[in-house]
Amino acid sequence: MTIIDISMPIQTDMPVYKNRDEKRPGIQVVRDFGSGSVYESRLSIDMHTGTHIDAPLHMIEGGGDLTVYPKERWVSPCTVLDFTHIKDGITKEDLIKKEILNGEFVLLKTQNSFEEDFNTDFIYLEKTGAEYLLETGIIGVGIDSLGIERSQPGHETHKTLLGNSIMILEGLRLKEVVEGKYILIAAPLNIPGVEASPVRAFLMDRGFIKL
Repeated sequence: MTIIDISMPIQTDMPVYKNRDEKRPGIQVVRDFGSGSVYESRLSIDMHTGTHIDAPLHMIEGGGDLTVYPKERWVSPCTVLDFTHIKDGITKEDLIKKEILNGEFVLLKTQNSFEEDFNTDFIYLEKTGAEYLLETGIIGVGIDSLGIERSQPGHETHKTLLGNSIMILEGLRLKEVVEGKYILIAAPLNIPGVEASPVRAFLMDRGFIKL
């Protein structure tokens, strides 16, 4: 059995969206063995930190929280698509060359996975790519950047996907992952009413779990 961790480590010096300090997680030690008998710490975190899932509420006024996604989707068939040759946005023309199946989760591997710091010119999913993925009947799409879109004032990529209850999984680490078929495990924290949540995401061999 092969298990691949595709999550970003949560730490104070990790990459955050647009390098904004207010988005950096805070980890505070509140008790230690120097002052007592236990070690305890506190985490302060933006819901869009590191590897995370977006819900419709993130971009759509009145949109649903994470409960709009059936829990069965947290474990799903997945296809990793290699777009490491792309230099800007992933379009319909790029995606149409790949095999994408109805009912699966699609992960987009790009040059972002080889970047250690946040790059303002990250590779993203262009709106025609989002529209095409909607047509294919996928249940979710993930990407190895901290945002799935860039320089789209109307947030067309987010709204096309989230407006149709297609999950968005951002902040993946796919450097060591080859294109192919997997099982994706990516469950958010159980926090009702929020627009996003950090996740711990794994890929597994398809033969290990029968869906």
